[in-house]
Amino acid sequence: ILIIAAIAIPNLLRSRIAANQASAVGSLRTINTAEITYASTYNAGYSTDLPSLGPGTSTTPTASEAGLIDSVLAGGVKSGYTFTYTPGTAVGGRIDTYTLNANPVTAGTTGTNYYFSDHSGVIRQNSTGTASVTDSPIAG
Repeated sequence: ILIIAAIAIPNLLRSRIAANQASAVGSLRTINTAEITYASTYNAGYSTDLPSLGPGTSTTPTASEAGLIDSVLAGGVKSGYTFTYTPGTAVGGRIDTYTLNANPVTAGTTGTNYYFSDHSGVIRQNSTGTASVTDSPIAG
């Protein structure tokens, strides 16, 4: 039984890490799409923060409760990753840029890759630390 556990547990952990990383990439794509929708719906460019993209208490979406992403993702932590959204400086009342990082909550346990995206929509990854615009784009 110990031999089976010694084989099964590392495989289970690798599977969970792979699932968390796939979820993180999917969440970055979701946020990028939500930002495009937000910018075209509310004439102020991109959102000021992740909660603005999430659902609110009203049934009618607003710029502060757009309902474009789920409440878990709007909270900034999902599937073992922490999402950090940084809006660019507003120019003339519009936010025309943003950056987005997805880092494992516990490196090596919840994920091994770090991700970056921005208003270009390109998702980049780094396996040793926080990703940036200079890292390689992911495939696909």
